[in-house]
Amino acid sequence: MKDEGMIVVLSGFSGAGKGTIMKHLLQEHPGEFHLSISATTRKKRQGEEDGREYFFKTREEFDDMIRQHQLLEYATFNGNSYGTPRDYVEKLVEEGKDVLLEIEIQGALQVKKLYPSALLLFVMTPTADDLKDRLVGRGTETQEVIAQRLAISAKESSYMPGYDYLVVNDEIDRSVALVYSIIRCEHYRTARNIETIKQMQKELRKFERR
Repeated sequence: MKDEGMIVVLSGFSGAGKGTIMKHLLQEHPGEFHLSISATTRKKRQGEEDGREYFFKTREEFDDMIRQHQLLEYATFNGNSYGTPRDYVEKLVEEGKDVLLEIEIQGALQVKKLYPSALLLFVMTPTADDLKDRLVGRGTETQEVIAQRLAISAKESSYMPGYDYLVVNDEIDRSVALVYSIIRCEHYRTARNIETIKQMQKELRKFERR
């Protein structure tokens, strides 16, 4: 059976641990997945390289990519725009590689609209109080910012039914193993193996009674 590449999207609530899951997944399964690199209008920081952390673009270049439909999805945060280059992702998928995208919820739904076969995973905490505790525990944000993030999460929860799977991140090793299992099993979904089915049906015709 030929293994076709997939677009795999991880998104979810701020503080739910999607970035940590992604990091562990790449570390534990080197070479199996390819992390998508985003284009951004953000200025390059010290030590960063174009094509490694991001594809750094001017505002004019980024807007041109939007006009030419070269982005799978894009969004703007704090005055800087971020987007997923379409050609970069499609090339990897055509080569039979699974491409991981860690993007915001709105962007994930944009990808699903363009590619219905994309696999969308929503990372959440066991309870809403757990989410609050994790945001507070990071110790990097004010109470006001935390309250804003929780309010945003309340609105984002309405998009959860649009995802293919929920990943309840209660324990990181278990969550990483779950995400890995979902991706591997998804490759065997019949809808992703139509050509394999057709080939088997064709071969079996020789056994049909005349």
